[in-house]
Amino acid sequence: MRLRVGLIGQGSDWTTRYQPALRSLPDRFEVRAVYGSVSALSDHVAREFGAKREDSFRNMMRRSDIDAIMILESDWYGMVPLLAACEYNKAVYCSSSINFDPEFADQIRDRVEESGIAFMVELPRRFAPATLRLKELMATRLGKPRLLFCHRRLPNESFDSRESKEARQRSQYELVELIDWCRYLVGRNPNWVQAIRHPTRTELNRSDYQILSLGFGDPEKDLDAVLAQISCGAYMPAGWQEAIAFRPPAAVQVCCEKGIAFIDLPSTLIWFDDAGRHQEVLDTELPVGNQLLTQFHRAVTSFVRKTSDLEDTFRALDILRCAQRSMVTAERQMLE
Repeated sequence: MRLRVGLIGQGSDWTTRYQPALRSLPDRFEVRAVYGSVSALSDHVAREFGAKREDSFRNMMRRSDIDAIMILESDWYGMVPLLAACEYNKAVYCSSSINFDPEFADQIRDRVEESGIAFMVELPRRFAPATLRLKELMATRLGKPRLLFCHRRLPNESFDSRESKEARQRSQYELVELIDWCRYLVGRNPNWVQAIRHPTRTELNRSDYQILSLGFGDPEKDLDAVLAQISCGAYMPAGWQEAIAFRPPAAVQVCCEKGIAFIDLPSTLIWFDDAGRHQEVLDTELPVGNQLLTQFHRAVTSFVRKTSDLEDTFRALDILRCAQRSMVTAERQMLE
């Protein structure tokens, strides 16, 4: 079955992820309509795929020849297209760059449940070839994880109010993704979170560095307890691109029972055990974009309804909110 899709926005990953994936899966996806706030870009994409450029995302959703909507970037419309898709019973693919407002989380969850649509939030780190290979190694060679270390280096916020807001949103969804990634690698939910932040030089209520500790079990009572440390820093000016890219840390470092692994996204994995060093470059594996869209196609065409990605995203948002409370109270926050 070929899904007839409408695109809302293109986003920063359009040329590296979505365009190649849609091009390589013509038997599963047909782009019928395109909408975006930059009409010149939308016109170009519409011509490329032989689709129609719509002046309104609601007009797109009213069309009977559209099966699913792909929302690929945040814009002025915020959460409205998600709610509109529920109203018109269109399946939804949601980019990881969409800034989910925690205040509307329950409303979105309820609307998706009432409509019965397939709803997928992409979690690209889960589907990176290096992540999938690491999960195999933990099941066969390396054993269970004990310690995880994630770090993400971002450009510093601009003094321009719009760019500053975008930077804070980018920092939030990076943390949400990292929290979910740790949950996925460990294979269960954390019991507690503790966090601290470092304020910027100009404002006390803004931070240029945040660090979260996630506890999976009680280390005082549980020998299988796991600790994950997540940090996200935006302490370098955006213009210092060479410094930002200098000696980037591994995306994640995982200490397991029988070895240790380092991932450089999307496809490089270096791991060590008693036999020494092993390096795997998985460039020939299916790209992340293809993996994600294949999962979405399966979710829409399957008889088994899939909304677990939405629940995982909201779970990570809940953990982030608890972490933000911990930054204020300087106390560990227990999780449900």
